[in-house]
Amino acid sequence: MEPLLNVNNIEVIYHNVILVLKGMSLKVEAGQIVTILGNNGAGKTSTLKAISGLLKSEDGEVTDGQISFMGTRIDKKYPEEIVRMGIFQVMEGRRVFEDLTVEENLIAGGHTINKRNRLKKDLNMVYTYFPRLKDRKKILAGYISGGEQQMLVIGRGLMASPKLMLLDEPSMGLAPLLVAEIFGIIRQINTEEGVSVLLVEQNARLALNIASHGYVMENGRIVLDDTVAKLRENEDVKEFYLGLTEVGKRKSYRDVKHYKRRKRWLS
Repeated sequence: MEPLLNVNNIEVIYHNVILVLKGMSLKVEAGQIVTILGNNGAGKTSTLKAISGLLKSEDGEVTDGQISFMGTRIDKKYPEEIVRMGIFQVMEGRRVFEDLTVEENLIAGGHTINKRNRLKKDLNMVYTYFPRLKDRKKILAGYISGGEQQMLVIGRGLMASPKLMLLDEPSMGLAPLLVAEIFGIIRQINTEEGVSVLLVEQNARLALNIASHGYVMENGRIVLDDTVAKLRENEDVKEFYLGLTEVGKRKSYRDVKHYKRRKRWLS
C-alpha cells in the first residue's frame, strides 16, 4: 500500500540560487509518528515547509522530485489546498494570534473546513487534551505562558481535522516537565485520534521516545533512517544526538570535528 505521505527525492531551492534540500526522501505511514533529527541548518524545517506548501512565502520551491499525500501529488499546490487535504504544520516559535483570545485562536484553526456543526465538539476535544486552555479561553493569547501557547498552537492544528500534523521543535524554550506533558499529549492524540505526526525535534531523546521511525539529516540529505529501536542502539546516534560515547559518558557535538561526523555517516 502507498504510504500516507511520500517525499520522493526532492530538491529545494531558495531565491533561485540556494540549494537547501539535495535529493531528500522520506515516508510516513498512516498512524505513525516519524521524527527527523539533525543539527541546525540540516534542512529539517525546509522539509516541513516543502510538504505544507509554505516554501512559497519565503521564495522557495521544490525544483525536482515530488511529494504525494494519500496518492495525490501536492508539491505544486497552495498551502490552503494542502490544509484542506489534511496536512497542518505547527510552526516553530509558538506563533499565536496575540490579539485574539485563546478560544478565538482555536476557532481560527478550523476556518478552512466547513464544519460549523462540529465546532463545539472539536473545541471540547481540544479542551479535553489541554484543560489549561479551557481555563484561559477568554484570555488574549499574547498573555498566556509559553507552554500554554505551545498547547494552543497544537490545539489550533487539531481544529483543522488533520490526518497528518507537522510539528517543528515543540520542545523549544520549555521547561522539562512541561515538555514531557506536551509530548505525552502528542502521543495520546496520535493513538486516540489517529493523527499521524512528522516531528522535527532537536531533543533526540524525546523524539525517539514517541516515534516509531526516524530519519537523520545532514546538509540537506538523509544520511540514516531506521526504526527508533535500532537508532537508539546506533553508535553514531548515541554519540552525536544522544550525547553518549561508547562507554556511556556524555559528549558535546562541539568536541567532534564536522568532517569526522560526515565521514562516519557516509561510510
